[in-house]
Amino acid sequence: MARALLLQPYRATVRAASSSETQYEGVPEVKLSDPTRNYRVLVLGGTGRVGGSTATALSKLCPKLKIVVGGRNREKGEAMVAKLGDNSEFAQVDINDTKMLETSLRDVDLVVHAAGPFQQAPRCTVLEAAIKTKTAYLDVCDDTSYAFRAKSLEAEAIAANIPALTTAGIYPGVSNVMAAEMVAAAISEDKGKPEKLRFSYYTAGTGGAGPTILATSFLLLGEEVTAYKQGEKVKLRPYSGMITVDFGKGIRKRDVYLLNLPEVRSTHEVLGVPTVVARFGTAPFFWNWGMEIMTKLLPSEVLRDRTKVQQMVELFDPVVRAMDSFAGERVSMRVDLECSDGRTTVGLFSHKKLSVSVGVSTAAFVVAMLEGSTQPGVWFPEEPQGIAVEAREVLLKRASQGTFNFILNKPPWMVETEPKEVVLGIYV
Repeated sequence: MARALLLQPYRATVRAASSSETQYEGVPEVKLSDPTRNYRVLVLGGTGRVGGSTATALSKLCPKLKIVVGGRNREKGEAMVAKLGDNSEFAQVDINDTKMLETSLRDVDLVVHAAGPFQQAPRCTVLEAAIKTKTAYLDVCDDTSYAFRAKSLEAEAIAANIPALTTAGIYPGVSNVMAAEMVAAAISEDKGKPEKLRFSYYTAGTGGAGPTILATSFLLLGEEVTAYKQGEKVKLRPYSGMITVDFGKGIRKRDVYLLNLPEVRSTHEVLGVPTVVARFGTAPFFWNWGMEIMTKLLPSEVLRDRTKVQQMVELFDPVVRAMDSFAGERVSMRVDLECSDGRTTVGLFSHKKLSVSVGVSTAAFVVAMLEGSTQPGVWFPEEPQGIAVEAREVLLKRASQGTFNFILNKPPWMVETEPKEVVLGIYV
């Protein structure tokens, strides 16, 4: 029988973020729920870019953890273990083999599901196995259908007394927590009612995150975009609605396009913001053109076919890898919140390497769960049962390590690269 994660109410010694101008620095000490326990964390997809990055970040953030690298390829797994050191081991796991999956979960405290892509997956097999074996669960899902299918298992997770987080990576994930903090600050500081929430993401090339990210991007191009306008759900064409967003120093202005991302629906429902939308853009600029053209020329059923998409990935991957060497892998997230009194606040997160930052971000969620921040059930990161309100600031401090630009609840002119001064230090 798997060891259910010991749950204790999270009590942080730091204050909750409420200032209109908050900036984080430093790494808070990890305080596990049971310091006498030898915690074991299984990272599925641990031989891939996202899972491997998560395992690496976890080994640095909390060296006491025993990290089990889960994957299908033993040679790659053993190479990853050699990199991580003595406090790690490899477990051969195929997430489509229910018996093998359940066996791998029976001696770990928490499982990290990073074996994407999540698009078009018919079931939440890892979460179902985690519930059956009473193992705490976290995934880096970036698909709306999958995320809400996971959410539908909330009652089963509560009955099993296990905490589970879905969409807990960098985006969605850290971006959701940033939005939650901004909405909370707006309400507490009486800035008017939060009315519009806009997520804007930029990644140079594929961000060095590998073929899975490329497959995810293609699969998302086959999904009609869901957005919310004044409380009403609207449907839009993928990779349309381009706008130019200023991501500040190191990134500057970039074009971003509509994509169907789960944080749009979850933050609309959880945070109660009536208008929510998400956009994404990449570089070099012709990749954006190519993706826009794909949505116009290829039938959606082709873009939603995992087999056909995998064939396209194999075709394009060498070219993308070559271009990545020139484009780099900078990543930036900007969250804009507009309130009823006309004021706007901005959150910004920029890092030189997505392949590093995604692991640091996911590891921050893992540690928060091991510290007892998450209640039994299946939660989104912005829900207080998922990441306790008083634990958000610590999580953001950990997740933002290595960023060259991280701010929260600033006015837009303090973020943008070329603010316009009207007169006497007044900017717009």
